[in-house]
Amino acid sequence: MNYCTFGRSGLRVSRFALGAMTFGAGSGIWESIAGLNREQATRLVGLALDHGVNLIDTADAYSQGQSELVVGQVLADLGVDETRMLVATKVRLRTGPGPNQVGLGRSHILRTIETSLKRLGRDHIDLMQLHDRDALTPLDETLRALDDLVSQGKVRHIGVCNFSAAELERAHAIASHAHWAQITSNQVHYSLAARDIEHDIAAVAQQNNVALMVWSPLSGGYLSGKYTAQDGQAAKGRRTNLNFPPIDPQKVDPIVYELRAIAEAMETTPAQVALAWLLGRDEVATVIVGASSESQLLANLQAEERVLSMEHRQRLNDVSKPIVPYPHWMQRFHDKDRA
Repeated sequence: MNYCTFGRSGLRVSRFALGAMTFGAGSGIWESIAGLNREQATRLVGLALDHGVNLIDTADAYSQGQSELVVGQVLADLGVDETRMLVATKVRLRTGPGPNQVGLGRSHILRTIETSLKRLGRDHIDLMQLHDRDALTPLDETLRALDDLVSQGKVRHIGVCNFSAAELERAHAIASHAHWAQITSNQVHYSLAARDIEHDIAAVAQQNNVALMVWSPLSGGYLSGKYTAQDGQAAKGRRTNLNFPPIDPQKVDPIVYELRAIAEAMETTPAQVALAWLLGRDEVATVIVGASSESQLLANLQAEERVLSMEHRQRLNDVSKPIVPYPHWMQRFHDKDRA
């Protein structure tokens, strides 16, 4: 396993991180996503450790808290501390019925961190992430609460998820002015089917030394090659019942066909080709891979061994080329005058 320096921190993080969204058996949306019990999760974490993975990603809301609980149980069962496995979790989503059991207000953050620490069985969280923005809470209140947690030693590093380029810039400006703990990472959706971050988010992250963690690198399994509009319901998996992250088959199916063709030429799988493409992108620090079985996780981790040729990479770049939004197309139009 290769490792990278994680943003502005001194952490060295594996290029693949283990996603724990499948751990636990929650209700609602989690019935389609999760379901792994303690024993099954232990086998997955053990396999990840054997392959050099040193970061596991969960959240307080996954399966109504059961994911964090199972993560804590598994790490205790395996006798694994922070020197072997770093833990990242999140706060923002609803954790109860009360009006203050959701969001990024100071009260909810401080209450949630205590619950997460108990579930995880540790005295600190290595990476505490804001699961998304909260339009009802001033950002400086949120960042101050996180800085206090870092000062108290309950959190080592702070990150965000799904922040736009503008939100990253604003968070950096507020924290810098107040001399608070800075944002270390931004967890973003990035794949051959969703290359939006290349327009602004990646550039701002690089300027501010923010690591980009990729969630759903196979777009909910669609890039595994099992699904296309032509295949209909033939493939089994959560994609058959849940279109998340949302994709447009008309745009994404040509990418799947190209993945299949390249995979056949390389004697590998479409999923490994898609993951290898991501690992070769300069924007990416670490890619979060989840799994429902050991064989699936092993196949994902083996993608690090696949090296795409320049021809194959260019074919994938061309078939997945994102639409250039305004004002970027205007800038490119004027840049022709300088060529």
